[in-house]
Amino acid sequence: MQIGVHTPPLADERLESALPYLDGLGVDAIEPGVGGHPGQDHLPRSEFLDDETEQAELRDLLAEYDMEISALATHNNPLHPDDERAGKADTELREAIRLAGQLEVDAVTCFSGLPAGGPNDEVPNWITAPWPPEHADALEYQWERAIDYWGKITDHAADHGVDVAIEMHPNMLIYEPHGLARLREETGDRIGANFDPSHLYWQGIAITDAIRYLGERDAIHHVHAKDTKIYDAQAREKGVLDTTAYDDEPNRSWLFRSVGYGHGEAHWKDVVSTLRIVDYDGTLSIEHEDSLTSAREGLEKAIELLERAVFETQPGEAYWAE
Repeated sequence: MQIGVHTPPLADERLESALPYLDGLGVDAIEPGVGGHPGQDHLPRSEFLDDETEQAELRDLLAEYDMEISALATHNNPLHPDDERAGKADTELREAIRLAGQLEVDAVTCFSGLPAGGPNDEVPNWITAPWPPEHADALEYQWERAIDYWGKITDHAADHGVDVAIEMHPNMLIYEPHGLARLREETGDRIGANFDPSHLYWQGIAITDAIRYLGERDAIHHVHAKDTKIYDAQAREKGVLDTTAYDDEPNRSWLFRSVGYGHGEAHWKDVVSTLRIVDYDGTLSIEHEDSLTSAREGLEKAIELLERAVFETQPGEAYWAE
């Protein structure tokens, strides 16, 4: 298992200077954005797609620091009811998959997207309850749209030998493990999870149980290392469905935190061990969105903790069981 970094927090510097910094911290892999919300500061799609010269130079740069790309990231909403916005997101995703195939990168990380509640609506609609009955009808419509779209993306991903790793994210159709498993069953094995625990903590989902559930279905394609802290005083008053601005920290029910600042080291060692139990031995890609610390300090503290948690060798024979 190796430690990686999702690179948008370092967008203020070029990849050529970000890589030696990360290498010096012991990072083995990067997850650069190529569109959507992560942007594409370190890996502009149009500059690298179908350009063998640019791709060769990128490989040489990565090799210089013994670094690999764990995934290409493009988080957006390809199911948006606005055709222009949906079309842009679809292009980003399809081109990211093509580029990943050309770079021999295993996965593209993304969101499932979220449709409107019906064919005449103009705004995406996150359905969280089956009542009143029109909400159940809206959810059925959304699933029909999602299955149709992601079935086509599965075919596209298969053509390029790339897995699609969907981050379970509230305000998207797929926000928890059972929905992810359903989409995979309905569309194909190229669809799986970019397992980001930060969105699951505040929903009350047990992280190691979720890993086992998806791992049993061979449905974890990539993993984010990102923590969340629930602030009980606020949550007791207003719950966890909190629309308070992220930078109004004292009044939020929960905040994204650097690894170790929401849950302790023992928890993260349990996460790593459970990932090994389900045969995930890929990258833990640190995503920094902690508003209480700077990007560099947050990354460095996360790396320091994860270095003590990850396994660097394969297990040997269980000689004590013979």
